[in-house]
Amino acid sequence: MNTVFLKVSWAKSFPPRPITSEEEFLATQEVIDSLIDKGELTPDEQDYLNVLGTLVYEYEQKYYSIPDIHGVELLQALIAEFGFRQKDLIPIFQTESIVAEVLSGQRKLTVNHISKFTEFFHISPAACFES
Repeated sequence: MNTVFLKVSWAKSFPPRPITSEEEFLATQEVIDSLIDKGELTPDEQDYLNVLGTLVYEYEQKYYSIPDIHGVELLQALIAEFGFRQKDLIPIFQTESIVAEVLSGQRKLTVNHISKFTEFFHISPAACFES
C-alpha cells in the first residue's frame, strides 16, 4: 500500500480540520496568508492551501451571509468600496445633484445610468437587476 505523506511543515503544526469557531477561522486565514506570502509553492503546499481554502469557504457559507444587492444599493456599495465621492460620478450622471437624487432614492436609475455605471465599475449590467 502506497501512503503519501504531506511534506509541509504547516500541515504538521496546523492539520486541516473543519472550522467550528471564529478563532479557528482567523487562525486558518493566518496560515493561508503565510502560504500566499511565501510566493511559489510546491505541489504539496498548493494542495494544502486548496484544502484550507475549501475549509474557509465552507465556514463562510455557513456563518457569513452575503446579501444580494442590486441597483442603487449596489451603486452605494461600489462607491463606498472604492472611496468615491458624489462628484466622482459626474461622468455617469452628468451633475452632482442627479447623483445625490439617485443615491437618496428621489430619482430612479435610468437605462443610460446603468449602462454608464456598469461600464465605469467594470461589472455586468445584469448585476443591477434581481434574478
